[in-house]
Amino acid sequence: MSMNLKMSPTHRPTLSICVPVYNEAENLPLLHAAIAAVIDPQNIDAELILVDDGSKDDSWPQIEKLVAKDSRVRGLKFKSNCGETAASDAGLRAARGRYVMTMDADLQNDPRDIPKFLEALATGVDCVCGTRVATRSQGDNFIRVASSRIANWVRNKLSDETITDAGCTYRAFKRECVEKLKLYRGLHRFIPTLLKMEGYTVAEIPVTNNPRLHGESKYGVWNRLFKSFRDLLAIRWMKSRLLGYEIATELDRANESVDKIAI
Repeated sequence: MSMNLKMSPTHRPTLSICVPVYNEAENLPLLHAAIAAVIDPQNIDAELILVDDGSKDDSWPQIEKLVAKDSRVRGLKFKSNCGETAASDAGLRAARGRYVMTMDADLQNDPRDIPKFLEALATGVDCVCGTRVATRSQGDNFIRVASSRIANWVRNKLSDETITDAGCTYRAFKRECVEKLKLYRGLHRFIPTLLKMEGYTVAEIPVTNNPRLHGESKYGVWNRLFKSFRDLLAIRWMKSRLLGYEIATELDRANESVDKIAI
């Protein structure tokens, strides 16, 4: 990102990119550079919000350097590790953009896909989800690919959904969607479903899945197949208890003129 562009606290950018960070010190400068290489040439007015989820490495010093280097970068630091859902929620609540986006810090989500999200949002859809179905094997080993596909099948089967890649947190949505989101630990995986329950429209676009360059993945077979099962049951229960009604007729004498209600 350009170092000479300044952003005031009241500036409303087009896009807020919210990134949960946990032990990603080596990846952060690369992430910043990769995002800059996309948004600067295309004049995309954006801010980058990096949320340090209690990292044990030098992630926060790296965030401080990026904030000092580029005023469009903002940093939030948790007192302790609270999990990806909390970090995502904090970034979304702090966002100032017309659109908000969540993406991973490890560069497996390719910033070159950012314009595609904005193009999809411009069609009027409320939420756009990335799907790695066609490219998953390019960035992950067989075990991770297989466990992800099984997890997606189970999630869709139990939640009565059609999201092809619920585990992909590379998403973008209109700012007003954030106000309707009430996230609990682990539910960042189900943001598209939660938004659909609120009446918002959801679409999917194919995205690139790059190999991880530095650090270790925070998710394995346990996280994908078993740990989120309780969360899935909670979503299933919420959908089954969702209120659904239509007002057929409304009588309200307060909205009638005096001569119409005179007896």
